[in-house]
Amino acid sequence: MTTTPFIGAREYFPGIGRIPFEGKDSDNPLAFKVYDAGKKIGDRTMAEHLRFAVCYWHTFCNAGQDPFGPGTRRFPWDGGAPMAAAEARLDAAFEFFTKLGVPYWCFHDVDIAPDSDDIGEYEKNLKRMVGLARERQQATGMKLLWGTANLFAHPRYMNGAATNPDFAVVARAAVQVKAALEATVELGGEHYVFWGGREGYASLHNTDMKRELAHFARFLAMARDYGRSIGLKGNFLIEPKPMEPMKHQYDFDSATCAGFLKAHGLDQDFKLNVEANHATLSGHTFEHDLQVASDHGLLGSIDANRGNAQNGWDTDQFPTDLYDTVGAMLVVLRQGGLEGGLNFDAKPRRESSDMQDLFIAHIGGMDAFARGLEVAHALLTESPWEQWRRERYASFDGGDGQAFEQGRLSLTDLCAIAARSGEPEQRSGRQEAYENLLNQYLLR
Repeated sequence: MTTTPFIGAREYFPGIGRIPFEGKDSDNPLAFKVYDAGKKIGDRTMAEHLRFAVCYWHTFCNAGQDPFGPGTRRFPWDGGAPMAAAEARLDAAFEFFTKLGVPYWCFHDVDIAPDSDDIGEYEKNLKRMVGLARERQQATGMKLLWGTANLFAHPRYMNGAATNPDFAVVARAAVQVKAALEATVELGGEHYVFWGGREGYASLHNTDMKRELAHFARFLAMARDYGRSIGLKGNFLIEPKPMEPMKHQYDFDSATCAGFLKAHGLDQDFKLNVEANHATLSGHTFEHDLQVASDHGLLGSIDANRGNAQNGWDTDQFPTDLYDTVGAMLVVLRQGGLEGGLNFDAKPRRESSDMQDLFIAHIGGMDAFARGLEVAHALLTESPWEQWRRERYASFDGGDGQAFEQGRLSLTDLCAIAARSGEPEQRSGRQEAYENLLNQYLLR
């Protein structure tokens, strides 16, 4: 990737250069304290482990609006004719990407190009913007982690897209998915994501859930087949979320998505893009949903953010909780890394209205995951963490326990073993020892 920040016809973030690494003693808010892209952790650099991406929608399209009021950030690329604003936004985005020093970006179709109810105009707009994005990628060395289509914002999708009870809407959704797949391939995108923003129901009174799920699977298979036919070689990714905007969404959590993919024979091409805030909304921890996906062989990529325990909705805050980032990186390192990456599906708070706040938010998230990587790697390679876990299951590593795991015992055999062995010895789970060890390594 080029070391010279991209500057188009206009500089949108004047006074901010390439964000440097200055270390933990730095008091510069526009410098990394932990994330050192070239630093080796094990056999890979931090950049190779973390594969950071910036999302287009929250960073350049969301000005801080919420259900109670309009945006608070005055973006200098907004205003004027829609296509002119889209071109200015693209220049601002690539200036931001290269100044921040991330290798990847992600987008929805209508993030980068003006939408239109007229299919021809929609396709023309997207084609124009994809061509410009390709030029900027070539100029900067930036890469596309994944693309996706926004199948939830337009009123036509109020009852869902692929699961809509009206076939005409299902067909219209295919227009956007086909175009977004083509855009992703043209830009060299490594993967493609489906977030079923309204694939679910508001009321079971008017819903044939079995039929809608069958339609969803059929639609995904058609998208997969088309994507493969035009050269997409990476993963198709499903992003779990339990509710909001719908009362119940069909991609509720990692376990639900894994069952759905396997039931419909989609698990060879599809993996999961797990988001922290979605995991907590489903009543799980971030680490839990990552572990479930990994255990099924389906953890493909991560949307890096966090929620607010006092709010019951998707706040999409930047990740700064080191316990979360350590837990996430423990799962990622145990499975040998990510094919996808860490995409910051996050937005600065509405009250953070300065342009430099966009940089500060990403710097904090990148440093938090870099520290999580350092601590997780140390726990796995230098501490007794993994040995303690292995010792807890040692009774299954030989003898009758191993025979049980291998399916060589019957229920009657288990009863005979219990009668012969007597009351089991009580064994501590030592939860506090693990927590203290994690804190010890965080403080190093």
